Order: sequence, then C-alpha cells, then structure tokens
Amino acid sequence: MITLTHYLVLSSILFVIGLIGIVRRKNLLMLFFSTEILLNAVNIGFAAVSKYHHDMTGQMFAFFIIAVAASEVAVGLGLLMLWYKRNSTIDLDSMQSMKG
Repeated sequence: MITLTHYLVLSSILFVIGLIGIVRRKNLLMLFFSTEILLNAVNIGFAAVSKYHHDMTGQMFAFFIIAVAASEVAVGLGLLMLWYKRNSTIDLDSMQSMKG
C-alpha cells in the first residue's frame, strides 16, 4: 500500500533533481525543465497532503501552480526564441557578457 510517506519521498527526490538541474545550469532550456520539475515536485507534495487530510486546499494550490507554470513556459519560450535569434545560442554563459 502506498502511504503519504511514499509520495513525500518521491516529491523530495524530484525536488532535489530539479534543484541540481538549476544549480548546474548550462542551457536555458534545461533551466526551464528544471524549474518545471521543481514545481511538479511541490504539486505532488500538495496533492498528497491534501488527500491525506481529506481537504481540497492542497489540490487547489497545485492547480494554481500548474497555471503559473504554464504561463512561465509561454513567456520563457518566447524569450528563449528571441535570445536564440539574436545570439544563435541558448547557452547561459553568453548571457553573462552584456553588449552595449
């Protein structure tokens, strides 16, 4: 039987994977993927605790996080395409040198 602890361990593992992805950022697209993994880990935790307490609050928070993540992806991919058109790369090291 799967308990709350199993879900929270899964959520923690996914959160650590997303955090490692953000820290090791080399590519802007991978940074977006890592952010999505972090947000989904939080969603799993919210939904599991919500189910455990028989309360819909955590599931509602997860719903709003999904909406925020979708808008973040839409804006982020637009900026990514603009950056690629200007610099022909999505490497984050190229963002560190600003040209006037």
